[in-house]
Amino acid sequence: MKPIWIVDDDQSIRFVLEKALLREDLPTRSFTSAREVLQALEGESDAQGPQVLVSDIRMPGGSGLDLLSKVKERHPGLPVIIMTAYSDLDSAVSAFQGGAFEYLPKPFDLPKAIELIRRAVEESLREQVAEERMAAAPEMLGQAPAMQDVFRAIGRLSQSNVTVMITGESGSGKELVARALHRHSPRAGGPFVAINTAAIPKDLLESELFGHERGAFTGAQTMRRGRFEQAEGGTLFLDEIGDMPFDLQTRLLRVLSDGHFYRVGGHNAVKANVRVIAATHQDLEQRVKDGVFREDLFHRLNVIRLRLPALRERREDIPMLARHFLQQSAKQLGVEPKRISDSALARLASFAFPGNVRQLENVCHWLTVMAPAQLIEPKDLPPEVLGAPAQPAAAPDGAAAAPSAPDLHAGALPQQVGGGGASPLPAHAATAMGLPASWESALEAEAQALLSSGRHDVWEELSRRFESRLILTALHNTRGRRIEAAQKLGIGRNTITRKIQELGLEG
Repeated sequence: MKPIWIVDDDQSIRFVLEKALLREDLPTRSFTSAREVLQALEGESDAQGPQVLVSDIRMPGGSGLDLLSKVKERHPGLPVIIMTAYSDLDSAVSAFQGGAFEYLPKPFDLPKAIELIRRAVEESLREQVAEERMAAAPEMLGQAPAMQDVFRAIGRLSQSNVTVMITGESGSGKELVARALHRHSPRAGGPFVAINTAAIPKDLLESELFGHERGAFTGAQTMRRGRFEQAEGGTLFLDEIGDMPFDLQTRLLRVLSDGHFYRVGGHNAVKANVRVIAATHQDLEQRVKDGVFREDLFHRLNVIRLRLPALRERREDIPMLARHFLQQSAKQLGVEPKRISDSALARLASFAFPGNVRQLENVCHWLTVMAPAQLIEPKDLPPEVLGAPAQPAAAPDGAAAAPSAPDLHAGALPQQVGGGGASPLPAHAATAMGLPASWESALEAEAQALLSSGRHDVWEELSRRFESRLILTALHNTRGRRIEAAQKLGIGRNTITRKIQELGLEG
């Protein structure tokens, strides 16, 4: 791990923090002034720089706030803790506005100071993991199984020119998938041309698609190439294909069938060397039954179908996407990226997001502008999120929700933590022994027994037991490493630490 950099002109403060951090196996490097730190940063690579910076606020040759400002310009993700006297609390406010992780009032309680630095280290490590994940998936983000299926499909289609139909709700990212298909295809060197067939008036759509000859209609002063010609040698993305007028569907079918088309008012066939990717949020089978979409065109387009999941079907991706969009918005606006608390992420993950990824992106842009502090809390979320009831995690259509914790497989009893690796009982064996066939059934039976006993703390009792078993199982899986256990459970490092204390799991 990279060292904790300590900046203070008081040698006794540096000495105390150095010794305390070394006892915690946390490496340190000390400086006496802001100027020394800036010089060191100039000569260090990101891999050699600090994990966390702890700086006094008042020092000769430059204040901690000035240092904070300059460090954040170069290393926006670096947690900075500002040490300040009680009389400097106004400065502490300035520190937060400048992007400080936290402030440490002097004189400080040493154990609390070390705990604060540990929190900053955990935050730094978590941000590094998030940045690595973003760097590994720059085009599209998603760890959910449904999105992994989409990525695999893009990979399989990477060397193909086959026509693809992308289905999914509005705002789910259909154009991103189309662009990814193009970038990873043999046509990547050619143009990618997109057109939303629902956004162009019917009278203009034919000319937009196929172009027109001079004098073809009033106002056609010159010959104009349409989107098919503009996409020559590349990919044409037809978004919202379900809204295409019926008569234009016939012309599109002809292009897909024989590879030729005519400009409006033209008499010479133009050859089309174009791969077509279509997308729609509508049920095309139903539109075929309703007589508003040609069945032969449907089959011509529906060679390969990719279904893009709604955001509510992949809630586990919301934290990653939110952090990505906050970074993106900050870059666009030229401001410091804001951090978001675990509780705010949990509230976002419980929102239904009818507008899907596009709506989440808009929410993050709103938060970048409107959230009052650098750390976004639940109260800072926009009204449409705070005013909506929390939604349970939804499984994709026709699929059961997958259990998130190890050893809680459907059709098996929970495996005991530290139980020597005994295998869970299969469903038929559990039934033969008169036991519930799944952990949900076991939970239901236990709840029924407690309720029948007349107890009035059933919720608290079962919640404590469930959380305890889940956390202990995760810690067993990670050999006691709390940060890794929290990441696997999908909760924050502060949450798991608080829960361990509340549930009495320490020791």
